[in-house]
Amino acid sequence: MNDCLFCKISRGTIPASIVYENDRLMAFKDIAPKAPTHILIIPREHIATVNDLHPTQATLMGELVLTAQQLACDLNLSESGYRLVMNCNRDGGQAVYHIHLHLLGGRTMQWPPG
Repeated sequence: MNDCLFCKISRGTIPASIVYENDRLMAFKDIAPKAPTHILIIPREHIATVNDLHPTQATLMGELVLTAQQLACDLNLSESGYRLVMNCNRDGGQAVYHIHLHLLGGRTMQWPPG
């Protein structure tokens, strides 16, 4: 999608503080962090919402979670804990319509989350 914010970040046309990337994924710092550590992990492929996922993308989704796990370890969050969040559509809190996994850590998380 030409006008998708995260697609533009993935293509490098909008700058971001990138913490990880490969040919399928990218991870960067959230510009409005909700925790001391707030990383967004996105697929480079444009998928608007979780509702738009296809069973053939299961491996990609697993890679998102495993990348979050590795980043949490690299950022020394594994022992104390962290939260992974995916929002879907407006009432679910999704603001950018390109699926993304939030990795939040560096403080105690509260429950319920929202």
